[in-house]
Amino acid sequence: MNEAFQHVIDFRRSNRKFDPNVLVPDEVIRVSLERAILSPNSSNMQLWEFYWMHSKEALQTMVPLCLHQQAAQTAQQMVVFVTRKDKWRERAKWNLDRVKESIQGEPNPVQKNILNYYGKLMPLIYSSDPIGIMATLRRAISFFMGLRKPFYRAGGKASQRVTVHKSCALAAQTFMLSIAAEGFHCCPMEGFDEKRLKKALQLPCGAEINMVIAVGLGTEAGIWGKRNRVPYDEVVIQK
Repeated sequence: MNEAFQHVIDFRRSNRKFDPNVLVPDEVIRVSLERAILSPNSSNMQLWEFYWMHSKEALQTMVPLCLHQQAAQTAQQMVVFVTRKDKWRERAKWNLDRVKESIQGEPNPVQKNILNYYGKLMPLIYSSDPIGIMATLRRAISFFMGLRKPFYRAGGKASQRVTVHKSCALAAQTFMLSIAAEGFHCCPMEGFDEKRLKKALQLPCGAEINMVIAVGLGTEAGIWGKRNRVPYDEVVIQK
């Protein structure tokens, strides 16, 4: 067992009150965000943005938006993790351009598949319309193709939201583990006014808040008891 990684896992706790006298260096946040960007995500679409709140004014603005939680009041730094499903065309093109840049002469079969993946499949997966024609088409394709073999079950906007939020949450977890590895603490918060926070960040309608993470040096008062977990045998099912 890797003891260094186990230490990070054990050290990472959701701490709800940070030491006001200990600053979190900007470099810790920067490198943790760089690591978060390397997180696995669906089709490498990277439909996320990370809003780093580090000025005194920005942090003070966040306190009421996070419902005056103690973690928000005492945070030295904060990062808002945002899903950007609305940027799927831009990110699909970005991936497509990277593939095209790597091709020398005629594309090989693998490169052709990747070109089709971002040029044809991603538009099919992420396209939407006001009356739901594309969602119906995706469900129909999934149903009929799934009659003969295992097949990806594409759906409508709800499925798309789940996909982008899962990817963004993976990035948030990478960020929190990085913060722990650097010797600081986090508190991921779901208690916030999403409508007002989106307005404060000037986010478009298609963006959604995944979570807000407060960062600082944790205190004993910020730990609300023992870390209790449902027993291993109850949640791990071996087949």
